[in-house]
Amino acid sequence: MKVLIASRAALLATGLFVVIGAASGAGAAEPQTGIAMHGQPLRQGDFTAFPYVNPDAPKGGRLVLAEQGSFDSLNPLIVKGQYVEGIRDYVYESLMARAYDEPFTLYGLIAKTVETPEDRSYVEFQLDPRAKFSDGEPITPEDVLFSFALLRDHGRPNHRSYYKKVERAEKAGPNGVRFTFDSSGDREMPLIMGLMPVLPKHAIDPDRFEQTTFKPLIGSGPYTVDKVEPGKSITYVRDPDYWGADLAVNRGRFNFDKIRIDYYRDTGAMFEAFKSGLVQFRYEEDPTRWTESYDFPAVHDGEVVKDALPLGVPAGMSALVFNTRRPVFQDVRVRQALIALFDFDWINRTLYHGQYERTQSYFSRSALSSHGKPADARERELLAPYPDAVSPEIMDGSFSFPEGSQRGQNRQSRLAALKLLQQAGYTLKGGRLVDAKTGTPFTIEILAATRTQERLLLTYARALKQLGIQVRIRQVDSAQYQRRKQTFDFDMIQYYWPVSLSPGNEQSFRWGSDAAVTDGSFNYPGVTSQAVDAMIAALLEAKDEKSFVSSVRALDRVLLSGAYVVPLFHLPKQWVAYWRPLQRPKQTSLFGYLLDSWWIAPEGEASPEPSAP
Repeated sequence: MKVLIASRAALLATGLFVVIGAASGAGAAEPQTGIAMHGQPLRQGDFTAFPYVNPDAPKGGRLVLAEQGSFDSLNPLIVKGQYVEGIRDYVYESLMARAYDEPFTLYGLIAKTVETPEDRSYVEFQLDPRAKFSDGEPITPEDVLFSFALLRDHGRPNHRSYYKKVERAEKAGPNGVRFTFDSSGDREMPLIMGLMPVLPKHAIDPDRFEQTTFKPLIGSGPYTVDKVEPGKSITYVRDPDYWGADLAVNRGRFNFDKIRIDYYRDTGAMFEAFKSGLVQFRYEEDPTRWTESYDFPAVHDGEVVKDALPLGVPAGMSALVFNTRRPVFQDVRVRQALIALFDFDWINRTLYHGQYERTQSYFSRSALSSHGKPADARERELLAPYPDAVSPEIMDGSFSFPEGSQRGQNRQSRLAALKLLQQAGYTLKGGRLVDAKTGTPFTIEILAATRTQERLLLTYARALKQLGIQVRIRQVDSAQYQRRKQTFDFDMIQYYWPVSLSPGNEQSFRWGSDAAVTDGSFNYPGVTSQAVDAMIAALLEAKDEKSFVSSVRALDRVLLSGAYVVPLFHLPKQWVAYWRPLQRPKQTSLFGYLLDSWWIAPEGEASPEPSAP
């Protein structure tokens, strides 16, 4: 979700941090308060609050947010239906809580301590005896084990994929649970379990779990569901008896008495609602709107603040996605040709006021990117069994996606694209690109979910039509778009994969061969590559930072060489706008804004100075 907690990068990233004993082997594990992927966490033992919150933030007030689309379910943990925003963030809690000023660190939440040996063959959590659900029932090891089994058997595909690596789940003393892992060597698994949502065994019927529902859910989080208008809005109310209010990981957070999320059909209506004050916060991604449309009286009067916040995480991959399950995209030369036809310079200047930077890597804006860097010895070692998986120019770091033209002509790229298409068996005939053998026209359909997407796609489609490619842009409603996306029923779509500073198991769900044939996975291009699978395995097995970075860069090179997407662009900063008296902490996290750390200022209190736009 964009507006409740942080950017999508912060929500969907799953990297963590593990503290281990000095000696190796299972016997060396000791209970700790922090858990991380590489190295040591910043905080040892007790701490009072995170530096990116205001621990003295006042409680109270109501926050009204906006989302586009609709919803038909309150259950975010199943494939069926379009779930409402906020449930996972505010109602359900996990065993541990993330620190957003460290790349991949967790500290105790429901679990008071965690232990794992050097080989990470198991993880054991001891629960905080104070932890309870919103109905007053205590959280027990039985609830944790129930949640694990429920999500393994009935949850979303990513849960099923992760939790099948657990060989044994059992109680560990009166208030603990232990998960023992299989021999896959996945070093992130102790961390994945730390992020597992904990559900109430006494309030869930496993036989009905996979059905959509509007029945308010019971969790242990800081909010409960107050009111639901199906498909239109949901209101959360802060639980005055929330058990974890005084924990260090929660201090300065969850400050609003109520949070309401209203749903709108399109971005235009959402923006008008913000301008009129019906919505108090807006995360802006449209450079044209940011440049031209925030010229209304409330901005001039200082009632609406514009902020450009720094980011410390990779930009992620925003792209036009080829569905390689479709015969038309199974030849890599076809995909390379369509990538060459994307005129970034022209599109950026004419549609986006030149505000974007071209995305050159799946991990742009970070040290994990392979762009401009020759492969190191460890990368070459990892890639040696797959000599055809990476192109020479991507291996030596000299490759860049074409920037395009200043005038929208892009003649050089068109010639290169036509040559690739001819090599793939196509020819121009009567102004149309056709299969040279069968005469079948080259025809594709690109699905659009919003008018903003449609504008970009129409511009791109014009470039394709110059080479005789027949393109249909089809805008569908959010429910149909979601269904077709989940079942891979499309030729091309626009999609964004956020990235953390510690990519892990989620990479299997995005690019792994098994995910390519799993409905509901994020492997929208249908990547099935032994080299990709091997690089993902290598990054999961990495025991030190250097090996980890090398394995991620190697994965980046294989994905870039496969030409599975048309990489688009990213913003250099995070744009937000909000109405006073909404306030934020002075220090931002690595992920930019964290809305659960904001607050409503008491009457007469001044807001902090905004960042330069």
